[in-house]
Amino acid sequence: MTEEATTSGPQADPPISVVGPGDGETIVLGTTRMRVLEDGSRTGHRLAIAESVLAPHTQGPPQHRHARHDEGFYILSGTVRFTVGNEDHDATTGTLVMVPPGTPHTFTNPTDQPAVMLSTFTPDLYVQYFRDLQKVLADGRPLTPQANIDAMSRYSTEPATREP
Repeated sequence: MTEEATTSGPQADPPISVVGPGDGETIVLGTTRMRVLEDGSRTGHRLAIAESVLAPHTQGPPQHRHARHDEGFYILSGTVRFTVGNEDHDATTGTLVMVPPGTPHTFTNPTDQPAVMLSTFTPDLYVQYFRDLQKVLADGRPLTPQANIDAMSRYSTEPATREP
């Protein structure tokens, strides 16, 4: 390849991001460990991506609706049960679940095995919610349902227990 070929054409601005297996920001929330692979800072805040490991029998957040962002979940291993309104969906390895704004949802790992999922947030605003929850725990406060709801409210999200 010539020098001209390597320098001409569109240049990445900012440069590409490479996050290795041991890299990324780690957020621990009880029995869930999240690794933030992209927090939106390198995507113009259009997209955030996180890998989450849910221990066996992990309960997720209270059922909720996002007003301003889509959330995607790709199951890398195990089974994650998604509750959407009043319906349960068991998502196994290789399943993609997309949750558009306004859709009530939550998830849990109901099994005896860990589950691993890759989550996307478009735009990225919900990553800070997880950081806020970690701060609650770091400050020695319990992660109560109300603390969770309070954090959600800062990111255009509200509790939901049934279809709108």
